[in-house]
Amino acid sequence: MACAVLFADVAGSTALYDALGDQRAFALVDSCLSTMAGCTTEFHGRVVKTIGDAVMSVFGSADDAAAAAAEMQFRVARLGPPAGVQLGVRIGFHYGPVVERDNDVFGDTVNLASRLCDLASKGQTVTDRETAARLSNLYAPSLRQLFSIPVKGKVDEVALVELMWQAADQEMTAIVATPTTSATGWARLALVMGEVQLEIGPERRKVTIGRDHEANLTVRNPNVSRAHATIERRRDHFVLSDHSTNGTYVTFEGRDELRVQHEELTLVGHGWIAFGQPRAEAAQVAEFRCTAVPPPGRH
Repeated sequence: MACAVLFADVAGSTALYDALGDQRAFALVDSCLSTMAGCTTEFHGRVVKTIGDAVMSVFGSADDAAAAAAEMQFRVARLGPPAGVQLGVRIGFHYGPVVERDNDVFGDTVNLASRLCDLASKGQTVTDRETAARLSNLYAPSLRQLFSIPVKGKVDEVALVELMWQAADQEMTAIVATPTTSATGWARLALVMGEVQLEIGPERRKVTIGRDHEANLTVRNPNVSRAHATIERRRDHFVLSDHSTNGTYVTFEGRDELRVQHEELTLVGHGWIAFGQPRAEAAQVAEFRCTAVPPPGRH
């Protein structure tokens, strides 16, 4: 049989427990899961199972999965303000063949849908080009082409597509972002903090940041965790991963500051990163710039 498999994960749930305490956070996460289950049922789907803070659902069509995903995003976002937090869901879905057994489903379609969910940011829904082509024309204005990724077991890379759900005045920064370079070039990220200058590229693939003296970038601030964050090159993208207690603050040039906590964010273009506190309050701020340069021998 073939169906659309959807994974929806409550983003930043660890931070919720820190901010609200165990009882309030558990109740809020449970409300999110119930909301997502309700959206599944409303759009003719079936909840297969709940995995931690995530829901796995199946739908008969890509359209039903897309409609449920948009409604999940909208309803979960509305749960946040009354609780005093900003809630969001990471969603990935893919249409393809599955093997059904004991009310569960298995196969490459399930694995790819889970991977797409992992790649999505808070408040973002990601699918692939093949599934997007199955969507009706109603969804065409809401689709945004992203980039391609290699997937284990597949010969060709999978082209990612974002399904936009929020109004234009509710724009969110995507973790899965526009590629930083073309296939003919090499992506590099220049990172400067005070007198320290580092470059992430083909030679260096990862930078560690924290209060620890052995970190590549040492930040001397009690608000900063010992192993605060990492920036890692994944193909031609640079992914900031926050592991800290107080979060990491990122400002893309020309945009408002974002707070990232126990989440990942793709760095694109030019901007600044502050650790443990907003940039305006930080004594040490890292500046980053993503560039593309041709490989040796190419001009």
